[in-house]
Amino acid sequence: MKISILGAGNAGCAVAADLTLKGHEVTLIKTSHSMHDDNFEYLQNNDGKMVLNEFGEIKTAYISKVTRDLTELKNSEVVIIYIQTNYHEQLIEKISDIIEDNQILLINPGYLSTAYVLKHCNDKKVIVAEAESSFIDGRIMEPGYFRVGFRNVRNPIGIYPRERKEEAIRILDKLDERFVYLDSVVEAAIHNPNLIVHTVGSVMSIPRIEKSKGDFCMYHEAYTRDNPSTWNILEALDKEKMSVLKKMGFKELSYVEACKYRNSLNESEDAKEVFLNYAEMDTRAKGPTKVDSRYISEDVPQGLVMLESLGKTLNVETPIASSLINIASAALYRNLRNEGRTLEGLGRDNLKKILE
Repeated sequence: MKISILGAGNAGCAVAADLTLKGHEVTLIKTSHSMHDDNFEYLQNNDGKMVLNEFGEIKTAYISKVTRDLTELKNSEVVIIYIQTNYHEQLIEKISDIIEDNQILLINPGYLSTAYVLKHCNDKKVIVAEAESSFIDGRIMEPGYFRVGFRNVRNPIGIYPRERKEEAIRILDKLDERFVYLDSVVEAAIHNPNLIVHTVGSVMSIPRIEKSKGDFCMYHEAYTRDNPSTWNILEALDKEKMSVLKKMGFKELSYVEACKYRNSLNESEDAKEVFLNYAEMDTRAKGPTKVDSRYISEDVPQGLVMLESLGKTLNVETPIASSLINIASAALYRNLRNEGRTLEGLGRDNLKKILE
């Protein structure tokens, strides 16, 4: 298939290479100048050559086209948006005149960006798919070289509109990315693991992040068998998330159970052990290396503010989410609620359409 990927960061490059190796014609489109320009220039000058090192197995892909031209997404069957969620609305508005009827917009992760598609592309008959998390985890170690840290065994995604779900499944299954299909994009948005794990782990580690000057791995330090207090906060926030899900009519699924579903095929394994084993992996990249990183400046305003806003509308209290937003805002000396993803910004009518 013809696939366009918008976003040439860690995940975008990895998935572009992965889909190329699976035989698809991939166009990788860089949407900013903020990061990874050296890797992008390398790809442009070396025929799209991207090496994937997956636990010692080396594979080399030659991505079909590497460009900054957004119009190249035309004629693609699937358009994958792989940029920081802070910039979803800006990008979706920018491509609203370019995208075509019947294309699938796969937003990874989504955080309810389907609402932005309804807001800015209402005249287009597109299908939207929202993923919970990245299919492949890892880092660009040097230009043209990506080290895979982890690959999900299942990738839950939601589809909108529901009446086109079977059509979307027939196309998306061709990507061979281990998709399983949820009842709604809302579930995919609220089960984004970073809403829970990034926010608690990074906000509670702010002094350590600054003291370490970059020599810090959140998973190795904040989430260990010796850190029950951090885990208690995570579980308290997770209960708020599940209360919101329940009030919206969806199944309550804990963070660790959702993690187990994505990361393990062994049904008998304890869910918390699956997460702790995942956290302890030697291939985990360091990070966050600074307080003003995506762990906080993305997942607090885009994730926690969204959860808090849903809670207020549904009369579900979210004191832990609100506290983490307040602490993160104070630490960064910014009002993350004003920057955040609220129902007003998403559009209440758009959410109603999504829930229909």
